[in-house]
Amino acid sequence: MTFNVNINIMPKKALLDPQGKAVKNALSTLDLKVEDVRIGKSINITIKAETKKIALSKIENACKKLLINQITEEYSYQITEQD
Repeated sequence: MTFNVNINIMPKKALLDPQGKAVKNALSTLDLKVEDVRIGKSINITIKAETKKIALSKIENACKKLLINQITEEYSYQITEQD
């Protein structure tokens, strides 16, 4: 089976986000008032696995060991079966 995975990585809320702050300030110069801006990453992966459970396990492992810094970032993902 083939699965599409969209992983969203964001800085933890307790940490400062200098990029987000800079964008928030820039948006105010465009007369756009926003409460908060946080800048993150989006990673799209296509993975082959025998079951969805195996695919989830592999994605969890990749996130924790390679894709994110567990000290400063948090993540979420969506997995869908490819047709």
